[in-house]
Amino acid sequence: MSSDDVVVRARAAYAARRWRTAFDSFRAAEDRAPLDPADVGRLAVCAYLLFRLGDYLAARELAYQRHLQHGDAPAAVISACWIAVQHLHDGEAARGSGWLRRAERLAAEHEGNERVRGYLELARSFPAAGAGDLDGATRSALDAARAAHRCTDADLAALALHRAGLLELEAGHVERGRALLDEAMVVVTAEGVSPMATGIVYCGVISGCWSIYDIDRAHEWTDALAGWCAAQPELACFAGECQVRRAELRQLHGDWAAADAALAGMEEDVDRLWAGFAVYVRGDLERLRGRWAEAERSFAAAARLGVEPQPGLALLRLARGSTQAAAAMVRRSLAEVSGAGRRVPVLAGAVEVLLAVEDHGGASAAVGELEELAARQDSEVVTAVAAQARARLAVGTGHPEHAGEPARAALTTWLRVGVPYEEGRARVLVATACRALGDDESADREQRTAQEIFSRLGARPDLDALDHPARQMLSPRELEVLRLVATGATNRAIAAELTLSERTVDRHVSNILAKLGVTSRAAATARGASWQLL
Repeated sequence: MSSDDVVVRARAAYAARRWRTAFDSFRAAEDRAPLDPADVGRLAVCAYLLFRLGDYLAARELAYQRHLQHGDAPAAVISACWIAVQHLHDGEAARGSGWLRRAERLAAEHEGNERVRGYLELARSFPAAGAGDLDGATRSALDAARAAHRCTDADLAALALHRAGLLELEAGHVERGRALLDEAMVVVTAEGVSPMATGIVYCGVISGCWSIYDIDRAHEWTDALAGWCAAQPELACFAGECQVRRAELRQLHGDWAAADAALAGMEEDVDRLWAGFAVYVRGDLERLRGRWAEAERSFAAAARLGVEPQPGLALLRLARGSTQAAAAMVRRSLAEVSGAGRRVPVLAGAVEVLLAVEDHGGASAAVGELEELAARQDSEVVTAVAAQARARLAVGTGHPEHAGEPARAALTTWLRVGVPYEEGRARVLVATACRALGDDESADREQRTAQEIFSRLGARPDLDALDHPARQMLSPRELEVLRLVATGATNRAIAAELTLSERTVDRHVSNILAKLGVTSRAAATARGASWQLL
């Protein structure tokens, strides 16, 4: 087969979106005779879509050189911009800035070229954002979008609009950001955007939707991305993120078996980061089911792959009685994690954990921040998370009668969005509030409904808590004290172990005896064992 025949086969495979076949054919053709610049660009796209980023950058650099050799400086500038953006996106500031300066010097000779100007402005948005200048970065991205409109470049338009939208969300301008992301998706779905740009925009928009907990949009675009990926069996670059996002949505909507299935087959060696997110999501599912050992292994695997396993690991420690370790984890996470989207689950977990160690001030501060985030983001999901946290704070600080209103507000949202696990947890809080106000009939009804939900989901720990009344009567700290009482430890020893005063331990032991309806430590130990509290 001649070199020309190999190129023809490569182009046909590229047009059919058989990326592995096209990549191998273009590379084989290059080994026989130098490809023209456009085909080298296609080789780069294939490498990117196969998640071979080293090969991608090498092909982009080769395309840059070939464009210069053919006297096409504008095309060389655009190749340099792609290289700069990839390095800057990957955190390689020196290399990225070097390629950006190279592109700028070459572009100075072609100031009237709108396409060149647009790609340069898009690339400039990355170092600006990295330096904390979100306003400047947004201006660059919007300038790129305007240039794309003038030169009718659909790829540039979609990329620039989606970049501007993500920057607006990061700056807290939710409505402007959401509108720009919607506009980017209109371009992608209506104007023949290339596969590489399409995948980048799909994933960026979905990530943006998750950052503001816009579940309806996340669902719509995740389903669209899944169909797009399924039509390209040789695609590797975006498939991992698509799998994880689908699993997250299925977990949210209560189809835990489908969430497990969506996570199957993630390849570490193809996409290490999203493989890490996949095992984190799997670990959280295992935690919710009470499979402690499996959850431990999954969270450890996530950490090994570079994904911080919080708040899942802290909540696992809490469930297993290691409250001080859980508290240390959430306090560290609160100090380290930035960005509203990432802080919401950490703050929600922190409320539970900090109440367990009686850090009422810390729990109250976490609830307050959740409420502030909900007000800024205009998200009904974040508002529900904040309301449920407010109800949990009321229960945890000894005022269960004040939990009813926020718990019912959260319940209304979970029912509308279709989040059964959180619906069950909200119903437990409503039941607690009803019982505190003497309405046992309503409390029993809410508790039965919660039991049905947890049973259907397979949420064993939540079912156990409902099956054994003492698990609800005793606070997490009291459970911790009871477990130490069962070992024969004295109040002084317990105080030392938990870093409490002896007076505080005395009070906990008295409360435990009263709640369990017994008069001695031995009887409390026996009752705790019979109720599987130890």
